[in-house]
Amino acid sequence: MKDAGLSVDLAGVRLINPTMLASGILGYSAETLAEVAEGGCGGVVTKSVCLKPRVGYANPTVVQASVGLINAMGLPNPGIDEFAEDIREMKIKLTVPVVASVFGFSVAEYVVVSKKAVHAGVDGVELNVSCPHVKHTGSELGQDPLLLSKVVRGVKAAVDKPVFVKLTPNVTSVVELARTAERDGADALTIMNTVKAMAIDVETGMPILANRVGGLSGSAVKPIALRHVFDVYEAVEIPILGCGGIVDWRDAVEFLLAGASAVQIGTAVAVRGLGVFGEVVRGIRAYMRKRGLRSVGEIVGLSHRC
Repeated sequence: MKDAGLSVDLAGVRLINPTMLASGILGYSAETLAEVAEGGCGGVVTKSVCLKPRVGYANPTVVQASVGLINAMGLPNPGIDEFAEDIREMKIKLTVPVVASVFGFSVAEYVVVSKKAVHAGVDGVELNVSCPHVKHTGSELGQDPLLLSKVVRGVKAAVDKPVFVKLTPNVTSVVELARTAERDGADALTIMNTVKAMAIDVETGMPILANRVGGLSGSAVKPIALRHVFDVYEAVEIPILGCGGIVDWRDAVEFLLAGASAVQIGTAVAVRGLGVFGEVVRGIRAYMRKRGLRSVGEIVGLSHRC
């Protein structure tokens, strides 16, 4: 059910509520994403796609941690040309905005993939410059302000849809990268991607993941993500999407208070199911009613004014 007080405008991407499916979870088929939308989210971000098909890493690619998941999938995807057909189907079947997560191994590849995704009909693109376990892309680009600048400028000059930039926490200063992305035209920032991590089998003495290292997501990273959102909110003017460890409405409200205009939910979907979106939205609505708030925007950044 639509509620005007819950709606959010992210630089032109209009959500009926402040929740989105995070990239990396259930993000390829139109049928699956339609089920996600029916679960109550305000928008979806696809799994990351690049120029050519990628198989990804061999199993095991995911390991359960005590308070989250460690994954090293290797960014498997069918390539943008094939995925463009899926995007067109998504736009027919989904009633919520579709944002394509894109990556490349050069500035030119980011530009080409973004252009093809926009041509297929997405409502925006999210630049994955933060994956911690694939060489020569992801965080290797996102950790370098100069390369980040070139990617953001290149994509912004090539597409006419909002451009989100998903930042990595695996740097000395997320704020510096946030300012760089904003300066070069980013319309919004997603904070954050996974934290570098690994797990070792004590019986064999070997790393469990085939790639040895991966990215930690889930409840364990929430305090880290929350802190970065809080810091970045004071440094930029563009909207922030909080991402990392959100499993219930209280987590979501914390991110809004810290400065996020909306939140992305990923690992909780894998652990708790698609109903988590509806639960979070109902909780936010109840929180607003209890405090006499008429819009989500009244919550955003409130912690900075206390």
